[in-house]
Amino acid sequence: MTMVPVMWSIWGALILILAVLYLYRSRLERDEEDQIFLDDSFNHVKSQQAAIIDKVNKIQPAFRVSMGLAGAATLFVIVYYVLDVVNQFK
Repeated sequence: MTMVPVMWSIWGALILILAVLYLYRSRLERDEEDQIFLDDSFNHVKSQQAAIIDKVNKIQPAFRVSMGLAGAATLFVIVYYVLDVVNQFK
């Protein structure tokens, strides 16, 4: 079995995971307000915004790890094909 299909499969899976996490985070952040001025009668809105921020903060480490893995896999694919081109000209 050659390495190329496995390499592309792993790369595709990592990109898919990254895209799903990005879309989920974007969906959560869509309902988040940047700046809110509330008095004490709007505590339910304040708690909703805090819950959104907590969910986004939980996703952030997984998003960063998947972004790093996808970047490393992309770099691996590029280096593989550069080395393949160099070896063909030897």
